[in-house]
Amino acid sequence: MTAAGSPLPAEWARLEPWLAAHVAGFRGPVTVTRFEGGQSNPTYRLDAASGSYVLRRKPPGVLLPSAHAVDREFRVLAALKGSGVPVPRVHALGEADIIGTPFYVMDHVEGRVFWDQRLPGLEPRERAAIYDSMNETIARLHRIDPQAVGLGDYGKPGNFLERQIGRWSKQYQASETETIEAMDRLIEWLPRHIPAQDATGIVHGDYRLDNLIFHPTEGRVVAVLDWELSTLGDPLADFAYHVMTWRISPSVFRGLAGTDFKAVGIPDETAYVARYCERTGRGRIAGWDFYIAYSLFRIAAIMQGIAKRAIEGNAASERAAEVGRAARPIAEQAWDLARRIGA
Repeated sequence: MTAAGSPLPAEWARLEPWLAAHVAGFRGPVTVTRFEGGQSNPTYRLDAASGSYVLRRKPPGVLLPSAHAVDREFRVLAALKGSGVPVPRVHALGEADIIGTPFYVMDHVEGRVFWDQRLPGLEPRERAAIYDSMNETIARLHRIDPQAVGLGDYGKPGNFLERQIGRWSKQYQASETETIEAMDRLIEWLPRHIPAQDATGIVHGDYRLDNLIFHPTEGRVVAVLDWELSTLGDPLADFAYHVMTWRISPSVFRGLAGTDFKAVGIPDETAYVARYCERTGRGRIAGWDFYIAYSLFRIAAIMQGIAKRAIEGNAASERAAEVGRAARPIAEQAWDLARRIGA
């Protein structure tokens, strides 16, 4: 996050009157500070006499179809209030005529955000608590009945993996800046090897350490952020996308591969998956390596989109080009796993 708040930019002149009309108890004046990090929807802290808030907006420029859906984020956050999944309180959804792109405002939640999956500087017991709370939180999300929280129509029924593979294949192809042979092979291979899907639930879509806020002093999740990719779908795909960090090298992207898990207090992949299965009442997960290969393919497609936005100059982070370069090695890792799974 930048060092200090600044007055609202001239093009945001309509924001403060909008806040006064839509946020209960709001009192100005407002200063704004942009959060650094993250690659999708630009996010800002708003500090006012009445307290601190967070504003999430669509980025400007030409965007991929269905991307940056701040309206869906707003809806799922509102629906999950009181569900047991910790989320910030949302206030209102704003149209593009206020600050140039659609946005929403929610409460600012105090706490810690960790960017390095290895959690340097913490004690093993602290790391263990953080990973256990992450596990408990995603398991709790996947146990929610979508109908019970008003999200029964939040996604299309059935064929989730087929539709997701098709979606990310198209997104990748729309963002392609160079040929990555592994991605082309995965686009052919994945639809032919989809395992049977046995459940539908609310999926976060990008559940990872740095999309969580932890209590200032405890190893406990106090807010789950960045619901842009949430929908109804296969909870195992959501969980595998979270767990793929155990397979990724820190030299490629934020990952845990090569970690001495026992020494640092972080559970290994087998133990972490087993704990999730206990919490969700599952037995052994059939086709687990397929779910990991799909997840690696998906993050590679997302990274390619980031690379494209970096080239076009409308990425949300200065590190976008660096992140985009990871698409190739992660795609090659996914294809290597697919080949080991076999025909």
